[in-house]
Amino acid sequence: MAVIDSTNSATAAASALSTTQKSKTSALGQDQFLTLLVAQLQNQDPLNPTDPTEFTSQLAQYSQLEQLFSLNDSMDRLTAATYSSQLYGVLGMIGQDVVVENDQFVIGDNPVQIGYRIDGNVTEASLVIKNSSGQVVNTLNASDLGAGNHFLTWDGKDSAGNTMAPGTYSIAINAKGAGGTSASLTPLVRSQVTGIDLSGTEAKIVTALGDFRLSSVYGAYTNQKNTTGNSSG
Repeated sequence: MAVIDSTNSATAAASALSTTQKSKTSALGQDQFLTLLVAQLQNQDPLNPTDPTEFTSQLAQYSQLEQLFSLNDSMDRLTAATYSSQLYGVLGMIGQDVVVENDQFVIGDNPVQIGYRIDGNVTEASLVIKNSSGQVVNTLNASDLGAGNHFLTWDGKDSAGNTMAPGTYSIAINAKGAGGTSASLTPLVRSQVTGIDLSGTEAKIVTALGDFRLSSVYGAYTNQKNTTGNSSG
């Protein structure tokens, strides 16, 4: 009976392992595992075969490896399907009005809708509009102090009635609660979606008031105006 030289067996196993280590990935993949397993079976000593217990353990490990690969493939397909579903949903927002949590916006030639969200008790509130240099250009007094989202239309003019230049502006909200204590309100902007930007890791909606992250959108509505007042001081 021919006996396989143990040196040749070790050399063959080492060669298979070397091939595995030269793989582009540092993790032991399915193909590499099979290569090592087959090399071990082909080069085992017939007079001293592989321990059945160890061999069974290796087969169990291979089975687990297969299940992990199958699970990864399923998760990839699920992720792709979820992304496609979200993509179609986002594209369907074009032409709708969106409410976005943001304290900055861009103005052009048309009036803009800016607003605030109230979650608690508020007795008075005002929206201070500042230009890109941080200078106050106008103040809109909030008349609706109930809980929820409220909007005011700003005509793009300062407190003296002068039309402001197109550019980026910001909102600072001054609010008081019961007993005259300071209250915190969430600044909002409302604008129509004109496009969707998918170039980054997170989709952005494109509006006349700027580009906003999808995660900052409070809701989308049919394109219609919804204001609660317009006052300046």
